Amino acid sequence: MGTSPFNGYLKTVGDLDKIKVMKADVLIIGSGISGLFTALNLPQKLKILIVTKRDIFDSSTKFAQGGISCVASAYDTFENHIQDTLRTGCGLSAERIVEIVVREAPERIKDLMDYGVKFTSRGRGFDLHLEGGHSQRRVIHAKDYTGEVIENALVRKVRRKRNITVFENHMAVNLIVKNNYCWGAYVLDERTGRVKKFTANYTVLATGGAGKSWLYTSNPDVATGDGIAMAWRAGAVVKNLEFVQFHPTCLYEPRAKSFLISESVRGEGGVLLTKKGERFMKRYHPLRELAPRDIVARAIDDTMKKTGDDFVYLDISHKKASFIKRKFPYLYKTLKKFGFDMTKEPIPVVPAAHYMCGGVAVNEWGETSLKGLFAVGEVSCTGLHGANRLASNSLLEGIVFGKRCAFRISSVFKKKKVPVIPEWKTYGARPSDEAVIISQNWDEIRRFMWNYVGIVRSEKRLERAWRRIKNIQNEIYEYYWNFLITRDLIELRNIACVSELIIKSAMSRKESRGTHFMIDYPHQNDRKFLKDTILKRG
Repeated sequence: MGTSPFNGYLKTVGDLDKIKVMKADVLIIGSGISGLFTALNLPQKLKILIVTKRDIFDSSTKFAQGGISCVASAYDTFENHIQDTLRTGCGLSAERIVEIVVREAPERIKDLMDYGVKFTSRGRGFDLHLEGGHSQRRVIHAKDYTGEVIENALVRKVRRKRNITVFENHMAVNLIVKNNYCWGAYVLDERTGRVKKFTANYTVLATGGAGKSWLYTSNPDVATGDGIAMAWRAGAVVKNLEFVQFHPTCLYEPRAKSFLISESVRGEGGVLLTKKGERFMKRYHPLRELAPRDIVARAIDDTMKKTGDDFVYLDISHKKASFIKRKFPYLYKTLKKFGFDMTKEPIPVVPAAHYMCGGVAVNEWGETSLKGLFAVGEVSCTGLHGANRLASNSLLEGIVFGKRCAFRISSVFKKKKVPVIPEWKTYGARPSDEAVIISQNWDEIRRFMWNYVGIVRSEKRLERAWRRIKNIQNEIYEYYWNFLITRDLIELRNIACVSELIIKSAMSRKESRGTHFMIDYPHQNDRKFLKDTILKRG
């Protein structure tokens, strides 16, 4: 076990079970690209704890196929990338934040390469992909499994850092707040069922998104909105939660859970077809398949409703087989496992919930409205994405703000005396004998969020969703205090909380903008709604 329970990588038995309070300088909740990048950029003199509710590799980062957008050719400019991002954000992207992210991108890509990430090259430079919404090829990638390559490299680096300790299968329950300051979090050790105190001078949320709030999603099972829900309960401001990006092309195959077909397939010439073989995107946007994601997703949704079909086709089989296998080796091999040969036939696809453009409101350093609390990555709302995210800007945001968050903590760090924090109390709760309530409520939330708060919305649908979520919240509240907590119960509570915030935000925006499309208000209304949706408790 080593000489210390806080000495390097994960320790799961022995000494750790005897410790009731885990103390650190910085607590990071989440183990995707933004959390790990933050940890690696903090000074080595600081003691850092990372808690992640499953395996360290279980995050949305691992499933990111496309790549990272970055100006990296003589044909491209920072100004082009900035304008593409602003245009896609439909007037709500913060120009200063967009400029910061775009201009800092090359240095952050270099950081990743220094950590051991090997991007696909072409000649003396990068092999650049083109994706929807981009005016130039600027997506740097590692074949078609970029996220996995990055995650593996960052994990290897973290494991070698003696000042970083990782706690797998540890799920944060609530943030610890005293005197309007965040001092860490109460964390459930799933192996023992005990809730421990993890205290720190600074806490960083890096918990990802909330795709599991919908019936169909490209997200992994861990994407249950935990960070947004915890921040909200702690009193932090959240912003723009009505803007949820639906990825246009997830594989339509029951055995392929949440399998995404990369945007770059369309960027390399893939076309969308009806079941009858008609190419339909020309009716919806002059850029056809390379239109921004929200437009493509709505076009597919509308086409499916008009034809009555369960899916549409994405076809790149007109390209040479050697080209497809070289560009998309991971996609090709995975699709073959499910009986599809993308070199010879079209792929059945449907839209699915993919990315939260809103989240916990932060400034340019990742600081939230709650002192001592930072947020980075998809859990945050930096202002970069506005009403819609430009393809492959998400991993970029994670590393830019991971670096900026680490810099901010380093520059202001001062050892603070942690106040007396009460132990976690169960108040006589007992083990659950009605787990069916959790699964029933979970399924109901995901279904009405898909039907009523999905790609296309209306006032009536949102009102129905609002009534449903209020009733379910009451049931969850009663259940939460009667039974001992489990990961399933915590995740259900968080999904319900975030769903309520999304519905409330959507109800307040009576227009259509970016990913938020209202049948009752089909046009963008700059006079009344060229502003962020801000929610505060009380």
